[in-house]
Amino acid sequence: MLALSAEGILPKVDYAIFADTGWEPEAVYAHLDRLEQEIAKPAGIPVLRVSSGNIRSDALNPDHRFASMPLHILNKDGRPGMTRRQCTGEYKVKPIKQKVRELLGHPYPSRVPKGVFVEQWVGISTDEFHRAKDADVKYMRNRHPLLDLGWSRADCVRYLTTLGLGETPKSSCLGCPFHGNAQWRHIRDTSPSEWADVVEFDAAIRQGNARANASGSRLLGEAFLHRSRVPLSQAPIDHVTAAERAALRIDAHEADALENGVVDGCSPWACRGDADVLTRDDFGLAT
Repeated sequence: MLALSAEGILPKVDYAIFADTGWEPEAVYAHLDRLEQEIAKPAGIPVLRVSSGNIRSDALNPDHRFASMPLHILNKDGRPGMTRRQCTGEYKVKPIKQKVRELLGHPYPSRVPKGVFVEQWVGISTDEFHRAKDADVKYMRNRHPLLDLGWSRADCVRYLTTLGLGETPKSSCLGCPFHGNAQWRHIRDTSPSEWADVVEFDAAIRQGNARANASGSRLLGEAFLHRSRVPLSQAPIDHVTAAERAALRIDAHEADALENGVVDGCSPWACRGDADVLTRDDFGLAT
């Protein structure tokens, strides 16, 4: 959407907003830098980076309030479970809303006057049209330009490829528990340092987040990043699921899109925890 706006195919936006959890893959930050310099800056579109902190550090800090990640739990009786997902709201939606209020001239806790709002673009394509929804505050009104254009995910990839951006990485936390096997393998096989990072975090989070433990709300079971509920270093990430095999029969540009029915990537208004498919468009664009 940022490139379409910069090229004039879509109206020019006033801002592009990236919500940084502090734990994105290095490739995402490098891609964001490139977008800013090669696409946004020449078009006069400011890219604003907002953050509520570093989700990895916060999870391991006993003195810091932590919005829980959806960790996979193995209870003492052997039953599986999952902790609440609060991270998207805290580390993505919240900082975007704060920045939007600032741009409107009504930062929290002041009240945004009736009729004052931004139009926010959300990158939902025709593949997941059912995901399109309104914002939950009156000062933000969601619009879905890719739906207006009738563009599918494949259309987006083809367009990005013409711009030399065909290898656009998916934005999500390195240690997101919603990763499928393909994404875990990608981290392990392409970035040893990032793999070591997530393996270390997985071990450190076994008893839940540090703040809960310090306050006496100790996790009764054990927490894991991988859905198999075994340590990530031992998890069966080399297992290729039926969904992944099916994906390999799809157009090569889309082959990495499915993993257990989920697209790896985390968007503020389209978290994979809310439905089954996501786009790779993770920028909030406001006009």
